[in-house]
Amino acid sequence: MGSARRWLNIGTVVLIIVTLYFSRHELLTAWKLLETVNIWILLLVLPLQFFSYYATGAMIFSYLRAKGDLVQVKSLETARMALELNFVNHVLPTGGVSGASYMTWRLSKLGVSGGRATLAQVVRFGATFAAFLGLLMIAVLLITIDGNINRLTILVSAGLASTIIFGTIVVVYVISSTVRLQIFSRLLDRGINGVWRKVFRQKKVLLDHVVIRRFFEELHTDFVALRTEPHILLKPFLWGIAFNIAEVSLFVVTFLALGSFVNPAPILIAVGISSMVGLFLVTPGGAGGYEALMILFLHPGVALAGVLLARVILIILTIGSGYVFYHNALKKYSKNDKVSAE
Repeated sequence: MGSARRWLNIGTVVLIIVTLYFSRHELLTAWKLLETVNIWILLLVLPLQFFSYYATGAMIFSYLRAKGDLVQVKSLETARMALELNFVNHVLPTGGVSGASYMTWRLSKLGVSGGRATLAQVVRFGATFAAFLGLLMIAVLLITIDGNINRLTILVSAGLASTIIFGTIVVVYVISSTVRLQIFSRLLDRGINGVWRKVFRQKKVLLDHVVIRRFFEELHTDFVALRTEPHILLKPFLWGIAFNIAEVSLFVVTFLALGSFVNPAPILIAVGISSMVGLFLVTPGGAGGYEALMILFLHPGVALAGVLLARVILIILTIGSGYVFYHNALKKYSKNDKVSAE
């Protein structure tokens, strides 16, 4: 176990270096921009960023507490877990899959079953997107009143809304039926184990089909229970609103520090499309592509400096704060696993 943890830490450090390498141009530009910004306004980004991290975790933890889990877990611990989640999601370019897997493992150490932990993260994504949709409608309305709406804004907004709604329908459709979940689990079993055998030349299976089936049964049971108590979703939804507002505020404050005010409404739309497309980029944290989309959608002259500066601060804070807690969690729970095995 100690050897595995050592290699995992080495791999994580390598990924951090890769992340910084992909962001090297942004880091250099941000360093030069610091000479021109109002540092006192820029410092407001720090509490906003950490609040954004906390809101990400709060969507998960508020749901779990409503289900009777994590009752004895202190808020400080959940805040640390939120930082760990953001760190893993940013460093590993897997569209949030690595973060979900890590959080499922992390929650299992606190007595949360795999199915419930997964559903909690489905709730997080759902709350984030539902809150974003509500804010998106308000943003489009404000832009319309302002008189600056154009066809591109309408097209992008409609595309975002349609994608979010369609994705939600697909997820609900799959997990609401045991038959569909069994089909999906078989496809997952064949796909992952098939690649594991053929590509990596391994005889043993990577995923046990019995474990997979039990996991999806737990997921379905919790989903059915959730449909009978929809009020549980209220707190995650409110935290989703807080998260989206905090994300937009990061850029608004950065622009203000550079001496410009940018309407939050187009920023919300730009953040939405950049985040969605960033899920499919192979660079860590969507570095490069995320910034390019933000700058393309906003006014280039105003957006370039603000977007780059905000993103660099995010990268530094994510790596600086998240890795420490991530490393400590690996050390703590790997040690516990070793003790249990003995």
